[in-house]
Amino acid sequence: MTGSGAHEKALRACGAFARAARLAKSATFSQDSPLPPAPDHRRRIEGFAFLAAFAACVPTANWLIGHVGTVCVPHGPCLIPVAPGLTAPSGVLMVGLALVLRDLVQRRLGVLWGAGAILIGAALSATFAAPSLVLASTAAFMISEFADMAVYTPLQRRGLVLAAAASSAVGLLADSVAFLWLAFGSLDFLAGQVVGKGWMVLLALPALKWLRDRDARLGLAPA
Repeated sequence: MTGSGAHEKALRACGAFARAARLAKSATFSQDSPLPPAPDHRRRIEGFAFLAAFAACVPTANWLIGHVGTVCVPHGPCLIPVAPGLTAPSGVLMVGLALVLRDLVQRRLGVLWGAGAILIGAALSATFAAPSLVLASTAAFMISEFADMAVYTPLQRRGLVLAAAASSAVGLLADSVAFLWLAFGSLDFLAGQVVGKGWMVLLALPALKWLRDRDARLGLAPA
């Protein structure tokens, strides 16, 4: 074999080896290091997770009212302290959390899903509420959540944390007033209701800030 022929053969062998190496590297990456989900796919997954958590707040709130508290009134709610001299039914914690979660459902899935979540929650509220409180519970839920949506929707352009905090504040006040007035015709326990729900909104703010910053890093825009 001449020197030039051997040289050409060696070049072809090197080229074939390089192509095989690239293919092997590509196969290894696809098996061991899968690409992250596309933004739309991630948004939907997280949106339905938020929706499930939102729906779970309603039966959880009703369970807490009957089972968890520092004091449980016979044939009445279990109460927790929410501030010095103030108590509230333990279920108010889930009401405050539900307001924040509804905003996240809308952020991930859009305003129609946000409205649909309210209707789902209202149906659950009617199902799990005590018979004497079905009307008050369901009406208060819908009033508060739609008030939340009315505030959140225009404010979301100015940032998640601001929009969720402002809309939840309006929603928890609307829920407390509507429920107490419809159920008892009195606002005597308004302060405890508002403070209890407000604690959950405040506790959620650091998580909302983290979510906002992570969305910015991943390029996840609101739906």
